[in-house]
Amino acid sequence: MIRFGPGSLNQLGPLARSFSFGRTLLVADSGMVQCSFVERTRRLLEAAGVSVTCFHEFTENPHSGQVEAGAAFASGLSIDSIIGLGGGSSMDCAKGINFVLTNGGCMKDYWGYGKTSKPMLPMIGIPTSTGTGSEAQSYALISDAETHVKMACGDPGAAFRAVLLDAELTLTQPRGVLAATGFDAISHAVETWVTTKRNALSDAYSLEAWRLLSANFEKLLAQPSDIEAATNMQAGANLAGAAIEQSMLGAAHACANPITARFGITHGVAIAIMLPYVVGWNGCERYQELHCDLAMRLDELAMAAGLPRHLHDVGVSQADLAPLAEDAAKQWTGKHNPRAFDAASALELYQCAF
Repeated sequence: MIRFGPGSLNQLGPLARSFSFGRTLLVADSGMVQCSFVERTRRLLEAAGVSVTCFHEFTENPHSGQVEAGAAFASGLSIDSIIGLGGGSSMDCAKGINFVLTNGGCMKDYWGYGKTSKPMLPMIGIPTSTGTGSEAQSYALISDAETHVKMACGDPGAAFRAVLLDAELTLTQPRGVLAATGFDAISHAVETWVTTKRNALSDAYSLEAWRLLSANFEKLLAQPSDIEAATNMQAGANLAGAAIEQSMLGAAHACANPITARFGITHGVAIAIMLPYVVGWNGCERYQELHCDLAMRLDELAMAAGLPRHLHDVGVSQADLAPLAEDAAKQWTGKHNPRAFDAASALELYQCAF
C-alpha cells in the first residue's frame, strides 16, 4: 500500500492503527532527530495510541553489528511493528532488525532470499530522500561488519506493509544528499532497463522512473523548494526501486559497491563515477529508448549535481584497481548485467573511470 503526495505523513497514525500497531520500533537515522521528523512522527503515532521506542545507532551504510545491536535493543520490549524513517540506511536497518529480532541468529544468516522460518513484523516505510527506492523492495542491503561486503538479504516478510511518500519530507535534505541519492535512483532506472532479468513489468517501472527522474533532477537541484519536482523525483525513485524488485541491477552497482566498502565513498557518488562508463561499455541498443546518447546525458546529470567524474578524484590509486576488480566480480548484481561481467571486465571499467 502506498500513500502518495505532500502531507501524506499525517495519515500515519490511523494507518498504523489499521495494521494493529501497538508497540512500534521507530528506526531513524540521527539526521531525522535533528530536523525534528522523529518527534513529529512520534506525536502522530502516540496520538493514535501507538507506543514508540526509537533506535538511531547506525551509520550511512548500516553494518551487521549495528543491526544486531538494534535487534538486541528491541528484544524484550514486546515490539509488534517497525517503522523506517529516513533515507535508504533507515529503510535497510529497519528491515535488518526485523530479520534478526523475529528469527534470531545474525544478519549473515539471511544473506540471500527466503531464509526466514518465522513471520516477520509488519512495517511502514517513510523515505525522506529521493533515491534508494528501498521502501519498494523486499531486500535489505547490510554491510558485513568485518569484511564490509554488502549482503543482500531478502524475504517476502521484509517488504513494507505500507509506504508514505510525502515529498515535503525531502525538502530538507542537503544538496549533497539530493545529488547522490537522486543519481542513484537514476542508475536504478537505467540498469533495470537492460538486465538479463528484466520483464514487461520492470520495463514499465524503469521507463516511467527514467522519465520522471531525468526530467526533474536538475530542476530540484536548481530549486530545492520545488515541491512538484520533489514529488516527481520521489515517485520516480519509488518506481525505480520497484523495477529493481523485478529486474535486479548490473555492472555499475557491482563496481560501485567495492569502492564504497574500501574507501567509505557515498554509494551514489561511486555510482555517478561508474555508470556512464558502464553504459558505454555495455553498448545496448535499448539505451537509445531512454536517450539517444545515454552515456553523455548521464555525464551531464552528474556534472550538474557537482559529483566527481573520476576515481582519482575520490582517492583511488592505480594500485587499487586490481583489488577492486576482484571484489566487483564477486558482487551479485554483476550476474544480471547484459554484457558478461568478470574481474577483467571490472578492471577495464575501473581503468576507463580512473
